[in-house]
Amino acid sequence: MDLQARIRQLFNDSIETKARAVDVLTPQIELASQLMVNALLGEGKILACGNGGSAGDSQHFSSELLNRFERERPSLPAIALTTDSSTITSIANDYSYNEVFSKQIRALGQPGDILLAISTSGNSGNVVQAIQAAHDRDMHVVALTGRDGGEMAALLLPDDVEIRVPSRVTARIQEVHLLAIHCLCDLIDRQLFGSEE
Repeated sequence: MDLQARIRQLFNDSIETKARAVDVLTPQIELASQLMVNALLGEGKILACGNGGSAGDSQHFSSELLNRFERERPSLPAIALTTDSSTITSIANDYSYNEVFSKQIRALGQPGDILLAISTSGNSGNVVQAIQAAHDRDMHVVALTGRDGGEMAALLLPDDVEIRVPSRVTARIQEVHLLAIHCLCDLIDRQLFGSEE
């Protein structure tokens, strides 16, 4: 097995997926950034959730808003619902793992807030229930998905935004999700604080 050839193949697969995604996702990323900016300007916050690598992505997103992305600016309100192990395990133990995010949203979410819901398949039960809870709380949803959008795509309302990566490979979908998150952070900063150029 030629390991360097495999590495080159993985790089090329990632590049090709991003090249296919750019035209498809650009309008949705722009809409999602505007939705988030409007929420932040209206004193709202962004709640983020996902499982596994998508949990890491939700934490990555919230840390970029709460701390800073690529410039000095005031902190922006974002919460990753994946980080409180006591809350997650108590809900999973007393109710079900499918409710670990929805119960937090029902307690913390307010009308005008945004849910950033992340699932490569679009079928994560707890993220599906999170979307339902967000809608119950009059929140908008930005969904990062892949494949055919799964159950999540069917739940989205006309004012929600789906950023669906045109791939069936989990690793490639996650790589584009991270790029989309960085685009969102950049666009939020530019719309709220102007260009640094």
